[in-house]
Amino acid sequence: MAVHSASERVLVGLDPEQRSAVTAPAGPVCVLAGAGTGKTRAVTSRIAHRALSGEISARHVLAVTFTARAAAEMRARLTALGVGGVQARTFHAAALRQVRYFAPRLLEGRAMPELLDSKVRLVTLAAAKAGLRTDRAAARDLAGEIEWAKSSLVEPGEYVVAAAKAMRDTPHEPARVAEVFAAYERLKRSNGVIDFEDMLRAAVWGIEEHRDVAEQVRAQYRHFVVDEYQDVNPLQQRLLDAWLGGRDDLTVVGDASQTIYSFTGATSSYLVDFPRRYRGATVVRLVRDYRSTPQVVGLANAVISQARGAEARLRLELVGQRPPGPEPELRIFTDEPAEANAVAARCRALVDAGTPAREIAVLFRTNAQSEAYEKALTEAQVPYVVQGAERFFERAEVRQAMVALRAATRSIPGETPLPLAVVEALAAVGWAPDAAPAGGAARERWEALAALVQLAEEYAATPQVVPIGPAASVERPVTLADFNDELARRAAAQHVPTVDGVTLASLHSAKGLEWDAVFLVGLSEGTLPTTYAKTAEQVEEERRLLYVGVTRAREWLWLSYASARSPGGRARRPSRFLPQLDRSGGTERAGASSAARRPERRRTQIVSCRICGATLLAGPDRKLGRCPTCPSDIDEELHERLREWRQRVAGGQRVPAYVVFTDATLVALAERRPGRAEELIAIAGIGPRKLGLYGEAVLALVAGAAVDEICPEKTFEISP
Repeated sequence: MAVHSASERVLVGLDPEQRSAVTAPAGPVCVLAGAGTGKTRAVTSRIAHRALSGEISARHVLAVTFTARAAAEMRARLTALGVGGVQARTFHAAALRQVRYFAPRLLEGRAMPELLDSKVRLVTLAAAKAGLRTDRAAARDLAGEIEWAKSSLVEPGEYVVAAAKAMRDTPHEPARVAEVFAAYERLKRSNGVIDFEDMLRAAVWGIEEHRDVAEQVRAQYRHFVVDEYQDVNPLQQRLLDAWLGGRDDLTVVGDASQTIYSFTGATSSYLVDFPRRYRGATVVRLVRDYRSTPQVVGLANAVISQARGAEARLRLELVGQRPPGPEPELRIFTDEPAEANAVAARCRALVDAGTPAREIAVLFRTNAQSEAYEKALTEAQVPYVVQGAERFFERAEVRQAMVALRAATRSIPGETPLPLAVVEALAAVGWAPDAAPAGGAARERWEALAALVQLAEEYAATPQVVPIGPAASVERPVTLADFNDELARRAAAQHVPTVDGVTLASLHSAKGLEWDAVFLVGLSEGTLPTTYAKTAEQVEEERRLLYVGVTRAREWLWLSYASARSPGGRARRPSRFLPQLDRSGGTERAGASSAARRPERRRTQIVSCRICGATLLAGPDRKLGRCPTCPSDIDEELHERLREWRQRVAGGQRVPAYVVFTDATLVALAERRPGRAEELIAIAGIGPRKLGLYGEAVLALVAGAAVDEICPEKTFEISP
């Protein structure tokens, strides 16, 4: 009885869907878990419930995650639930433990080969053998391509065809990459080392080719849980199949809408196809979002609702569970510096109002975008940390470029325009102002150096003021030496160490994290989606990146983009993934001079359903302030009086009734029952003019006045 009570206590506090996942029968279970829906609680509770009820033994469970942090969290939760002995590990950690344990048997007494921490050194040597000269960034891209191939179970001789089929953006011509791949494999063997993919393959080989190993592994592990199943690659799936050995006591958890690592070989196809592969599998959808406010949840739903492709078949319509919060804001700025300064100012205000800096994040598509925000936050005296990357001026390529820029002051004529001088100087480190190279690391290096050129263009727009006397000065163009001094000043200011600060991170590195306040910046075409997204599948992955970014916010969300990259630059369009919002409202004061205008050109507030919190896109829905499917709380008697009043007014003006107010506006008035002018004008479709013409009458009707009191003679004329 005590055991039964312990297992029942695990169910306390679970919502109905979580409870269904926890109590699902033994066998294949697929938990489709949206962002913030408590998936870790659900799967750890499932393990605990089964163990405490005596259905399974905890020591026979293998729970696999993708990060050591997630594995540690899973172990901590299981301990808190009173269950010990569960093996919660990453794929690599689980494989390494098994290969080390069985190495004497598999290798006939030989020691296990050394495991490479990084492929880059051997890949550099392999590239040289293949006739390619590579820098560190190019070697990283070749290493990444080899990792993709090995994770996808592609051999060197199969690479060219596989890369073409997968439409890979290869760092070199595919045949040359295949040569480097083959040379790398030969170098590994001659050096007696293995890489992480070899280790996974060794674990697979040990089970598939050695019956005694398979029997021992399968006797130890009988029940499996896989977290983030949408990120599994073919090699990891092969290992999972080897562990299972045809058994089906498998629980997988994933969210197809958070599939953002396909470039590494990860594929959501195993999650999408799970119910077909395991006939009769239990499928549970977790849709109650406990992380974000209904307003943030509504925007996330709006972003992902337009998704297409295989992953879209499993998208989830999240339902916010938290109390209502502030509406997400969409801001449009003249240029990127104005955007960065506004973000920094708002971060400063949030911190001053009591929000811890560690609970604020600024998220962008590429790491090269961080420099503008590092500078703006520094000048606003807001501490920050860079997640998943080095600070801009600490990056190897930027430090190398700064050395080249200082050296160039001796060789480039002083009268050379600064942007041209910087481009010439960067040629010494292999940078050219043409298209960015293929490959993620090389492209990121190119973009970081391109950011220096952009800084030079902005800095050159402000001439230096040189004093020539007690009360006189002249302007002169900035020089390369001036620019070097400016870069040194910025680097010094941004190198101040900090422990607690605003997080600057790319959208990819933000996965799995969350903050109270999130700024999603640079949401323009060409950045998100990136210009390198060529296929429909790649574009859809960019959409999912924005969805991941939105779902990182607990309460406060800002979305912004700049109309141009730099002051006076070429105009850009907003990201196609942003909801089609009404951007008619402006923030500029009538009659204000252009010099006095604020840097942000327009401010748009996203309108959410006042009942369920979903983002409202259609005009009539925005007027009503609710989704068409949400229940109406209309005051029928008020609605009838409003209709009669409108008919009399329209008759007096000799215009159609909709010219006064549309049917949707009348319904909105009867549902929302505004009591003040501010509430009245907040209803879409009622602007200052109609407020002046009809505001007093409408407010009187809402307050209970009869139509005859307002229109005693059944006419309403507008003065000419």
